[in-house]
Amino acid sequence: MKIVVIGGTGLIGSKVVSKLTEHGHEAIPASPNSGVSTLTGEGLAEVLEGAQVVVDVSNSPSFADDDVMNFFTTSTTNVLKAEKLAGVTHHVALSVVGTDRLPDSGYMRAKVAQETLIKNSGIPFSLVHATQFYEFVQSIAAAATDGNTVRLSHALVRPIAAEDVATTVARTAAGAPLNGTLDIAGPDEISLDDLVRGALARRGDPREVVADADAPYFGAILAERTLVPGPDATIFSTTFDEWLETQAAQTTQATPAS
Repeated sequence: MKIVVIGGTGLIGSKVVSKLTEHGHEAIPASPNSGVSTLTGEGLAEVLEGAQVVVDVSNSPSFADDDVMNFFTTSTTNVLKAEKLAGVTHHVALSVVGTDRLPDSGYMRAKVAQETLIKNSGIPFSLVHATQFYEFVQSIAAAATDGNTVRLSHALVRPIAAEDVATTVARTAAGAPLNGTLDIAGPDEISLDDLVRGALARRGDPREVVADADAPYFGAILAERTLVPGPDATIFSTTFDEWLETQAAQTTQATPAS
């Protein structure tokens, strides 16, 4: 089966391409680097020729409110239009747990707009809602840092490894359309500030993490369970500690002997 992965050279996309290829599918990464622009439509018709499934795991290069809304609405509109012309029968998109609970966030509003376009397109679809990735904990800390202080909400999160996200997206792409949403998360509920506090401590980072109920997350204030999936979510078993150990092992293997 030919499956085109929009954003197929990024963190999640590259893993999805590898997993699909390992299972015998013709997985094609599509990105500006491969001559495909979802914003202009350039290269879409060519790359989608003969494709049965399109996976969209792309992300906006800018998170400014207007920029992110323009990216997701323009890109998704162009992709869906090209899919109809190519006869694609399944559209899979990666989104975020809690998108519809954060209307004050420009990023989340843009993701809701993207999902609405997909649902109304007439193309069979599957939406995968993931919690925050372990891989982005350092970025969350950086965005919340003021001097030597990191201010973060005490709201609960249930973070997940990117590897597990990619596994879900690949399985979903190879299966029948859900015409609905699948929530996925990691095994442990933890407050956002405690997650980052622990991660910085493991790295010997001297920054102080302070719980602040008014600290924004993607521009919005969080309630306690805004970012936690419902009871029907698929829960993966990879813990943050296990993920850290895997990252350390990979770093050691990649370091040449002296």
